[in-house]
Amino acid sequence: MTARVLVRLCAAALVLAALAGCAGSSPDVPLGPDGEPDPQLLLGRDVFSSKCATCHGSSGGGGRGPKLAEGEVVRAYPDIADQVAVVRAGKGNGMPAFEGDLTDEQIDAVVAYTREVL
Repeated sequence: MTARVLVRLCAAALVLAALAGCAGSSPDVPLGPDGEPDPQLLLGRDVFSSKCATCHGSSGGGGRGPKLAEGEVVRAYPDIADQVAVVRAGKGNGMPAFEGDLTDEQIDAVVAYTREVL
């Protein structure tokens, strides 16, 4: 491999890395009184990133699915049980059911994450 090709490959890799960094990421989980992040919220962030961000955006800003960030999910579902029910059973507007795909712990965690972090 010539030096010219190697330089071009390295430059391309740097550009791709920079673009990946600009793509957005999930918000940080706040630290608790012990200085550690809440484990439930960490789990919720992981579930949100893998199951929800495709439609709702990596920061919950919306996309194919509605905006959840900045308190929108709490306004839409003041009763947390209603939000849990939608995550479990889905909704006719394209929201899939996650019961059977996610555990109860994961569902509770992602609901807490959307309400407390986004």
